[in-house]
Amino acid sequence: MLQGEALDDAFGHVAAQSTNGAAVRDLAYQCLRAHAGIERRLAVLVPKPLRETDRRALLLVALCRLEARPDTAHTTVNQAVEAARVLGGDRFGGLMNAVLRNAQRRHAELDAAVAADPAARLQHPQWWLDMLRHDHPDHWQDIAAQGNVHPPMALRANRRRTTPQQALAHLQAAGIVAQIRGDDGLLLDKPCPVSRLPGFADGELSVQDLGAQGAAALLDVAPGQRVLDACAAPGGKASHLLERAELDLLALDHSEPRTRRIAENFERLGLRGRIAVGDAARPDDWWDGTAFDRILADVPCSASGVVRRHPDAKWLRRPQDIAGFAAQQRSILDALWRVLAPGGKLLYATCSVFRAENQDQVTAFTARHPDCLRLSSCGAPDLQLLPTAEHDGFYYALLQKSPHAG
Repeated sequence: MLQGEALDDAFGHVAAQSTNGAAVRDLAYQCLRAHAGIERRLAVLVPKPLRETDRRALLLVALCRLEARPDTAHTTVNQAVEAARVLGGDRFGGLMNAVLRNAQRRHAELDAAVAADPAARLQHPQWWLDMLRHDHPDHWQDIAAQGNVHPPMALRANRRRTTPQQALAHLQAAGIVAQIRGDDGLLLDKPCPVSRLPGFADGELSVQDLGAQGAAALLDVAPGQRVLDACAAPGGKASHLLERAELDLLALDHSEPRTRRIAENFERLGLRGRIAVGDAARPDDWWDGTAFDRILADVPCSASGVVRRHPDAKWLRRPQDIAGFAAQQRSILDALWRVLAPGGKLLYATCSVFRAENQDQVTAFTARHPDCLRLSSCGAPDLQLLPTAEHDGFYYALLQKSPHAG
């Protein structure tokens, strides 16, 4: 992340070089969630920044581990000093030892430095916090706090093969504690590997956040309808739609490797849907001319509602990126409206909590398209889910094209 590389790409390199990938991943996520606070501590301990990115990264990881696990401080210091010597010789090993010993001695001072810096205390960039405070003045600190914790793990029961009640009984028999949520969801008390989930390999279950599961119900599909999931990979929402009804569904994504994940999900779940590679903003490249009854537009966004799952995002993003996403969303929405049938419904969805990508985007769209009707979502013009202990942050707005549209 310090070199501008996305976490998933970096993990791909680690997996090829390490036999302990799970532990590396866990430590990386822990450090990124606490990044701003650890950076503030390092700035106090080493006022002159290190030019070598790899050495700075090792110092940050060691400080994060020391802060998170004070009960293993002796082991942390010894292992960090040894790693520093391998990376930079005795001189860097000595610096590592001095920094970590200082961190232990000056703990109260470092805590005070973090507390005095809102970005460090809340573990988000200041511009991000400013946007949260502007868009959600009553909840911005809660949103930030949720972005720093381990995300919940939820499952979706494949109603073609099981029921939530049956799935719950199988989970309980396997010693996995869960509760039923909504029509098809189950919320686990503790995350666990999918290899432990009874029925997962047989297509009875999928891992999907409870907030994301709301899309299928809101889109209100019926058997026989022609449906487009316009930004479909990895296929969770498209699969959920197919589980609910027999549809003529096209799952579209711009990336060929990502469409393979859609195909894998369909196969495991026993579902039939068409899959195509294409840019949702350029229908002429993939559309056959027959309008869709329903469209799910789960558009690219800042991922500000799921940042606890992608903690590198808040550090890689820049303020100008939000405007860039908004422009891309506008282009996709305008293009998809062309391929929606009169009387058809389009569900606009993001995993963002920023108004520029959500309410503002939809308001501007309806102003451009007089044939657009805003439908109620759970009794409101739209639905903004803020991240909680049970689900991530999502936004939904259900739009209908006038039956008399030309």
